[in-house]
Amino acid sequence: MTEPDTIKLLRECDAGIKMGTASIGEVLEKTTNEKLKKLLETCKEGHEKLKEEIQNKLEQCHDTGKDPNPMEQGMSWMKTNVKLAMESDATIADLITDGCNMGVKSLSRYLNQYQAADEETKDIAKKLIKQEEELSIHMRSFL
Repeated sequence: MTEPDTIKLLRECDAGIKMGTASIGEVLEKTTNEKLKKLLETCKEGHEKLKEEIQNKLEQCHDTGKDPNPMEQGMSWMKTNVKLAMESDATIADLITDGCNMGVKSLSRYLNQYQAADEETKDIAKKLIKQEEELSIHMRSFL
């Protein structure tokens, strides 16, 4: 039997990665700096690969995953679209940095909360945290 913590951590990773890829998708078309656009596309591709890994693991656990919290998703969409009215790459970098920082914070909390999760699932969460940290660092030169 799969440890409940494994499924709970996978669900949180699933919701987080969906939120992250949606946010990147929202700003990509408004990005004018080619280097910034390439960084965002590369991160989105990395998230998509990790999303497949999460989906496979969820299927093994006979679970369907978790969608992002609709309230959080709506607030994020509103914040993004209000800020993007200014349409600058610095604004995009700021939004992505905030999203990455929230993702790292949430995923780290869940990683600590669901300590009984299997090592493979913990590794997935750590990979996602690392992707978010790296993207946040790359965004600094665009702020």
